[in-house]
Amino acid sequence: MNLSEISIRRPVFAWMIMVGLIIFGALSFKRLGVSQLPDVDFPVVGISLSLPGAAPEVIESQVIDPVEDAVMEIGGIRNITSNSQQSSGSISIEFELDRNIDTAIQEVQDRIAQARSLLPVDLIAPTVRKTNPEDQPILWIALVSDGSASLMDSMMYARNYLYDQFGTVPGVGDINLGGYVDPALRVWVDLDKMNKYELTADDILQAIETEHVEVPAGRIENSSHEWNVRLMGEAVNPTDFGKIRINKRSVLGTNYRPQQISDVATVEESTVDIRKIARFNGQPAVGLGILKQHGSNAVEVAKLVREKVKEIAPTIPKQFKLSIRSDSTRFIKQSVDELNFMLLLSALLTSLVCYLFLGSWTSTMNVLMAIPTSIVGAFIVIYFFGFTLNTFTLLGLSLAIGVVVDDAIMMLENIVRHRELGEKKREAALKGSKEITFAALAATIAVAAIFLPVIFMKGVIGRYLYQYGITVTAAVGLSLIEALTLTPMRCSQYLKVQHQSGGFAGKVDALFHRLAGFYQKILGVLLLNRWKTIFVTLALFFASLIIGKHLDLEMMPAQDQSQIMLRFKGKVGSSLD
Repeated sequence: MNLSEISIRRPVFAWMIMVGLIIFGALSFKRLGVSQLPDVDFPVVGISLSLPGAAPEVIESQVIDPVEDAVMEIGGIRNITSNSQQSSGSISIEFELDRNIDTAIQEVQDRIAQARSLLPVDLIAPTVRKTNPEDQPILWIALVSDGSASLMDSMMYARNYLYDQFGTVPGVGDINLGGYVDPALRVWVDLDKMNKYELTADDILQAIETEHVEVPAGRIENSSHEWNVRLMGEAVNPTDFGKIRINKRSVLGTNYRPQQISDVATVEESTVDIRKIARFNGQPAVGLGILKQHGSNAVEVAKLVREKVKEIAPTIPKQFKLSIRSDSTRFIKQSVDELNFMLLLSALLTSLVCYLFLGSWTSTMNVLMAIPTSIVGAFIVIYFFGFTLNTFTLLGLSLAIGVVVDDAIMMLENIVRHRELGEKKREAALKGSKEITFAALAATIAVAAIFLPVIFMKGVIGRYLYQYGITVTAAVGLSLIEALTLTPMRCSQYLKVQHQSGGFAGKVDALFHRLAGFYQKILGVLLLNRWKTIFVTLALFFASLIIGKHLDLEMMPAQDQSQIMLRFKGKVGSSLD
């Protein structure tokens, strides 16, 4: 007893297969993440290096070169590129695609640690990270002041309050602060006063390093009590900072009449050197770039962030204004919605074509039942493979719609043939399904053999097409199960054979007969000129190969996202202002 016979004799079993695939497919669909492209870990490791005050030449010779020499010994490296600029530099290491990126990061960190003795003492600890196209902000929020609050106040409010507020939104992985610089105390020295007291800048720096520090002071105890002692050595405001005493000087050694920093300098709250700025509608601002977690629904995360903005907007101080600057998920949502629309449109067009050929609504509906079973059921495979609803998975489903009905049509036509021979529904379904089982299996394997090898492609494109190949193969495989179970079962119960010679169905049938006669004539001419036909076919094939070499190559087609981006590059030495 084969699978088709079991389904015909146990129709509830077949219906439960269909209902189960649709229900669990719908549940999987609701849990799938939405993104424009698949989540792919690119085998690229970036190293950020920072040496304050160093010239680009110094960065290259004393920082980048030793690090490059150290990491060059790691296996599996394809390419290394570096960039040096004032006070900082970066190194990008591209590994082979089969290299485990997490292991590569660990090896890079170990090599840098081994080369630490060759690097400058003042070098800030290098930062090692992996590169991923998905690691870009999906949404930018701008915090703008009305002028009554300083830019410093905006930065502190964004870092101390807004960062935590948006960081708790489900699906948010990280937040980039655009235009943010760290706070700092500025000590503006007076050269005349320093000459008066015979002090140098090193004297002030040494005083800050030795006096502005809080050291452990231990505890005091007696027979009945114990007190923890804290030495309040750090200033809490610029005024207290200015009272730090300069006890030593490099000219005469001990300073017998210690001066305070405020005697020779002005202390004020400010920021570190501003090397980046952010503006919104011409006004200085602080930007918060929202990065989603890998595999999460980008559109849903952006929706939750927007709701969070509306929630906290009434609670922020009046001098601040919070607004959405840009939202890349808008284009993602439009793209996914368009693909979903094309998915439905493909189903409607498939139903129309099936009706034109079959000429019966019962036969058409019998075939169309394969679409929800196969397509919705494919969401189960997409979910358990950890894929998202993106351009490649939805494209695979759109393509699969026209393929998943093939097995059902093949099974239906053979059962209809037995019905036209005068057999009853049940006997026709049993005999027809048994005869066509092997053919349906061969046809499904042939289709899968076209798309399944795509998952073995190498390179970055192979990473993207992996989800495409799995999606199409899963949908086609489910269509075979549907054709061997549900289609024979439905035919044994609901199939009606209609012979229509008039009306619209009759006209379409007559048109197909004329097309068949025309095709027969052309086929006869081709068979009489076999060698010429083969020659023309080979000529077209090789001509396509020659033309293909001259086609332009690009990873992704150009897309109009209704945005314009301008980049400006000034001359070397130009100030930020």
